[in-house]
Amino acid sequence: MLLCIDTGNTNSVFSIWNGTEFIAHWRISTDNRRTADEYFVWLSSLIALHRLDVTIDGCIVSSTVPRVVFNLRVLCSRYFNLRPLVVGRPDCLLPVAPRVDEGAVVGPDRLVNTWAAFDRYGPDLTVVDFGTATTFDVVDDDGAYIGGVIAPGVNLSLEALHMGAASLPHVDISKPQAVIGTNTVACIQSGVFWGYVGLVREICARIAGERDRKMKVIATGGLAPLFDQAEDLFHSWDDDLTMHGLRLIHDHNREMGNV
Repeated sequence: MLLCIDTGNTNSVFSIWNGTEFIAHWRISTDNRRTADEYFVWLSSLIALHRLDVTIDGCIVSSTVPRVVFNLRVLCSRYFNLRPLVVGRPDCLLPVAPRVDEGAVVGPDRLVNTWAAFDRYGPDLTVVDFGTATTFDVVDDDGAYIGGVIAPGVNLSLEALHMGAASLPHVDISKPQAVIGTNTVACIQSGVFWGYVGLVREICARIAGERDRKMKVIATGGLAPLFDQAEDLFHSWDDDLTMHGLRLIHDHNREMGNV
């Protein structure tokens, strides 16, 4: 079975693929101090709790936090007796190489999402990922990542507003009932929700204009369902896009004899 690990700045997701489907998805806060032993105790406890018959014989990792990769490598080596593929490292082959400026470093999650979206939705895409940052990844007609946009994430913006303005409370984001707020919380929610709707709509329109073609917009990330409530913002939202991409990249490496 394949263990797929996606480590973001805030949370890490562990998923198990049995060759036909994902049978488990578990989330843990990202902490670069967490040891391989701690990962194994947490993971094995969940496997036992769900009474899963699991034998891990492959692992692939996507991490935007380089400091956690070492302990994930130790986890795989010590407890599963295998070498994990790490997306973005030279020994992890991609189906199509990104076309960006020479020397530019592309976040591994963006590479994974690009190929996953191309596999599911075809060419000429803009993938919007609502994570710690809100990223826009542009997918060419052969599935290559060709660049994108990075904006502050929704929760990061809310936290900055709360920290920078002492009189403003911290609020949870939701779709407001009206654009014009009649209290402070409603005003903040409206500004953030409709502000990000406008940001996504404008950036995606400008990407399509610059590309001079129609572009499908695919959303992923934890807040994608919330913003999908805005009319005609996305063509689709996909909650397991990254895990699908990790599985595809591992399959590609296996087909190339790299694992």
